[in-house]
Amino acid sequence: MKALVEYLARALVRNPEEVTVEEEHLGDRVILRVHVSDEDKGRIIGREGRIANAIRSLVYVAATRAGVRATVDID
Repeated sequence: MKALVEYLARALVRNPEEVTVEEEHLGDRVILRVHVSDEDKGRIIGREGRIANAIRSLVYVAATRAGVRATVDID
């Protein structure tokens, strides 16, 4: 799932080399924290959070197939 989020984030931003994704496991839960440059935060979040919600939906599907629960935080 980390690779999926990293791939999507790098495709959306202007500075793909500044994208980092941290993955934290807490039992059956996975927390993915996405860090981007300040100028790219708007590109990751999108208008009214539409892009962020789309990323979260894709991660939800991948997590369900893997049998875990996942959340995506954009820092």
